[in-house]
Amino acid sequence: MIKRVFLGVLIFLLFACSKNEKPIIAFYYWKTIFRLSETEKVVLKDNNVSKLYIRYFDIGLQHQTQQPIPVSPIRFQENTKDFTIVPVIFIQNKVMLQSNLDIEDLAQKSIHLVNEINASNKIIIQEIQIDCDWTLKSKDNYLKFIERFKKLSQKKLSATIRLHQVKYFKKTKIPNVDSGVLMYYNMGSIASDSLNSVYDQKIASKYLKSLKKYPLHLDFALPIYSWGVHIRNQKVIGLRSKLNSSALKKDANFEQTSAVFFKVKHSNYKNGVFYEENDLLKIEAITPEDLKQMAEELEENTVMPPKEIIFYDLDEFNLKNYEKNIFEQVISCF
Repeated sequence: MIKRVFLGVLIFLLFACSKNEKPIIAFYYWKTIFRLSETEKVVLKDNNVSKLYIRYFDIGLQHQTQQPIPVSPIRFQENTKDFTIVPVIFIQNKVMLQSNLDIEDLAQKSIHLVNEINASNKIIIQEIQIDCDWTLKSKDNYLKFIERFKKLSQKKLSATIRLHQVKYFKKTKIPNVDSGVLMYYNMGSIASDSLNSVYDQKIASKYLKSLKKYPLHLDFALPIYSWGVHIRNQKVIGLRSKLNSSALKKDANFEQTSAVFFKVKHSNYKNGVFYEENDLLKIEAITPEDLKQMAEELEENTVMPPKEIIFYDLDEFNLKNYEKNIFEQVISCF
């Protein structure tokens, strides 16, 4: 009897511990050259990061032939032996919209290029991730591609999932992958108003309850980047990466007119972009408070807790905007 009670208590404790296990911290690496700065190395070490999702290449369409081609394959200038590497292939949706798409050929060539990159850099992988914001019109090609890619690669396969694909999964369908990563950002329209297109809680709230009904296990990707929405004559003319408020405050060519808006005082070039006098820049960024709120609302609406929280993206420019322990604070919400 005592043995049975002891065994029951032990099982209960093991179950409780497994439930309280926190997700690991991982990062996306989204540059064309893999080389870590000292700041990036420190953040990875301080947060015990052992897993990186590295964009290996994009797949786009060749301009003249409209055939799929790899775009900007990654080049490694640093050893990755300290990390588990997950290659990520970003596929532009227009590729999957092609009515004459040779899915078998695309799957074979994609796997071949991943294998080539791995062999050249002595990287051994267990998983590959496909990143594509497929739509109702492209879903048939996309789902067939996933099937062929999984069978040919013989690797664990994950896929990025958007909020609309969660809420309307009966229409958009679920790819045959081992797990998904919910991209919990880029929610709104890029516009000249004051809303933040990267994260908008009101928009998010329309989708969150659907998470409990989604049948595929999901990990979560959260944003730590910022950008500037370049506005001229009340029209958006482009997105300017690697921009934040602190950088513009130090530039005499820009004048802050509100919490998120900066006006161009004098025509100038900045980071290779020309800004006309009276242009506006709207800075869209994610605060530490935003990150913790995002984590809390995801935790409240999830049946199965995530195994990983992946931050997008690992870059010294982004990391300097956050305090040292922000990533630990975020995963503690789960």
